[in-house]
Amino acid sequence: MAKKKPNTKSAKEPEKMINPSTGTEGSPVSIPETATEESLEKTVKKKLVALYRLQTIDFNIDKLRSVRGELPLEVQDLEDEIAGLETRVEKFNNEIKDLQTEISNKKIAAQESLELIKKYEAQQMNVRNNREYDSLSKEIEYQTLEAQLAEKKMKEFALEVEGKNDLVKQVEEELAERKQDLEAKKAELNDIVAETEKDENVLLEKSEEQRATLEARLLNAYQRIRENARNGLAVVPVERDACGGCFNKIPPQRHLDIRLHKKIIVCEYCGRILVDDEIVKMVQED
Repeated sequence: MAKKKPNTKSAKEPEKMINPSTGTEGSPVSIPETATEESLEKTVKKKLVALYRLQTIDFNIDKLRSVRGELPLEVQDLEDEIAGLETRVEKFNNEIKDLQTEISNKKIAAQESLELIKKYEAQQMNVRNNREYDSLSKEIEYQTLEAQLAEKKMKEFALEVEGKNDLVKQVEEELAERKQDLEAKKAELNDIVAETEKDENVLLEKSEEQRATLEARLLNAYQRIRENARNGLAVVPVERDACGGCFNKIPPQRHLDIRLHKKIIVCEYCGRILVDDEIVKMVQED
């Protein structure tokens, strides 16, 4: 009876699988749906906490800066007004220079006409006929009119220069007053800034650190909402079932979505990001 040949081939090894939860080889592990939801909730909650923490820091910075009131705007307005007055003075001075140049030109023209008159009068003494005499008489009459016109223009230009000088004097007096006002406002603003600068720098540093924890897309959205909001609030809590930014009522289903933390919810009226009491409490306890 023939002997059975021993099987030299090793038994077929079980096929290796990729564990979808770790990305490594091994038997697959099933992930319960509840575990995925919990992970999603934690991720979204973490983002909401980071956003609301950033909003709290930025709000405190705005609060410090609000102590300055309208002073920064007043300083800017005064600086703009001073720049405008300085431009007016420069413009008037340039116009005065142009008028003085015109006066000099007219003075030269009048002098030239007077010299021509003297020349023609001397030539009249040596004319040979009436025709030459009449021609020279017309030239003398013409140059006399030119000299008179030049004198008239010189007087007009001189009056204009006088008027421009008066305007320059008025504007310079106003300019000096505005510069004094600016110095006073700047001193007042510097005193306020000095009082709050230390706290503001600490908050600015915290704000930068918090921004670094947020992804660029989310940070850009936050910044865009914040710039469009009058009070600078981009992330607001739900208070009495209403948006903490525009105070419009939030539907119950929407309110439930906010509490579940499965996605970032924005107010359908004002576009602000909404957070619930739990997020607020977590940030306050930090």
